[in-house]
Amino acid sequence: MTAATELQRAGVPQITVLEATDYIGGLSRTVNHKGNRIDIGGHRFFSKSDWVMDWWRNTLPIALPEQTSDETSFRLAYQGAQRLLGAQDIRAHEQDADVMLVRNRLSRILFSGEFFDYPLRPGLDTARKLGAVKCARFAASYALSSLRPIQPERSLEDFFINRFGRSLYLQFFKEYTEKVWGVPCDQISADWGAQRVKSLSVSKMLLHALRKRLNGQASAQQTSLIEHFLYPKLGPGQMWETVAERFTRRGGELLMQAQVQQLHRGERGIEAVSFRRPDGSVQKRAVSHVISTMPVRDLTLALTPALPAEVTRIGEQLLYRDFITVGVLYRKLRPTRASIHPRTHLVPDNWIYIQEPGVKVGRLQIFNNWSPYLVADPDTVWVGLEFFAREDDALWAQSDDALKALALREMEQIGMADAADALDITVIRMPKAYPGYFGSAYAQFDHLRAALDTLPNLYLVGRNGMHRYNNQDHSMLSAKLAVEAIVQGRSDKSAIWAVNIDDEYHEETGKDTPASRA
Repeated sequence: MTAATELQRAGVPQITVLEATDYIGGLSRTVNHKGNRIDIGGHRFFSKSDWVMDWWRNTLPIALPEQTSDETSFRLAYQGAQRLLGAQDIRAHEQDADVMLVRNRLSRILFSGEFFDYPLRPGLDTARKLGAVKCARFAASYALSSLRPIQPERSLEDFFINRFGRSLYLQFFKEYTEKVWGVPCDQISADWGAQRVKSLSVSKMLLHALRKRLNGQASAQQTSLIEHFLYPKLGPGQMWETVAERFTRRGGELLMQAQVQQLHRGERGIEAVSFRRPDGSVQKRAVSHVISTMPVRDLTLALTPALPAEVTRIGEQLLYRDFITVGVLYRKLRPTRASIHPRTHLVPDNWIYIQEPGVKVGRLQIFNNWSPYLVADPDTVWVGLEFFAREDDALWAQSDDALKALALREMEQIGMADAADALDITVIRMPKAYPGYFGSAYAQFDHLRAALDTLPNLYLVGRNGMHRYNNQDHSMLSAKLAVEAIVQGRSDKSAIWAVNIDDEYHEETGKDTPASRA
């Protein structure tokens, strides 16, 4: 939808979007279940890119936070840049329908019944919860890794140990990461760490803790996207549904449930696309250019004539991780020290990372805290349990009823809620949510990429489109660059592939604030 919108703005006629599903937004959609909305995986709206931030704000204006009386004093800081929001930026209020809210940001780790900052931050509270013995062991392990780092750094395990020490890696990184990916960390490429957590290390966490202690009073006076984030009032799908509506209103063609079957190659690259319609018929359209966000595996197998066998084999063997969200509506949670509501015992977190042993759930979302408008009854707690699976494994094969029972059981096991307080429950499956950074095919991905890049009018963008763990803003930037190449008549794809290589992803206001998202 970003690419389609930018092509319209550039004056390109006859733009057709083929959407394989019956909804807009892909992983960034919002599911409405009886008035309670689910954000699949969670999408905080922030970016290092001014272009992306402005694109979002021009689509859905930012609503002034209710507690803010002086518009000119509210500072929005993000990714090393700062923007002062005044009357020209805040054109709406929370009561309006199509707006973005400024939301509190909090993610924590649940371990041994205690809540820890995510990512871990040095401090007295963390030391108290871990205990002196564990803290000493973590420190000694980190010192050893600093003196004798693993070289060369081949796997994700090597990457984590070099930055955090073996003990901290085993305690807080290994189990969760392997739950997400379904393979041991020593079989996952270090590329994933370099892309996702390259700015995070123990040394940076210690430096940040020291600076925060010295300058905390001054820095606390500003509101930033370290502690806050932008979020569409009705979830991320609201952003893309709004974009789709504007695209079609301006003459664009959006075909839902249009599953691409074949991309027909010729002398000038992709010359036509065949796609299946809901009634089973197959249509074929001539094309001048193709921007693809479909999984690279599917794209490779759809090319006709096929690429050379050895290249096609790489695409065919690419691996993915699939995602299951079980939404549970609770009358109340169990009371904990983290509770902030006297009756529902709501906790303030957006995400809770589950490090407790013996459970399959990897992360919880508390949808009330993403936006109160995601929850039909504010006196209930709307929780999303996130499970990571593969389409051919036992977890994915479980029935919805079995997954619902698993979710209720594990919420009791980790001490968060009682099954008797569950009011409603639903299951959502999202295939190919994460492109795999493992397997023999991934090790040869550059050969496949080079072959696909020889098709001059084919541009790969987005997470699945590039088989890269892009975030929403990275995907948008790749789409922007693809449009620029098309408008300028260029077939070189190097600028697109450079997105999310050297950029620091994580939320930093300068060099002193570590943050991470797994």
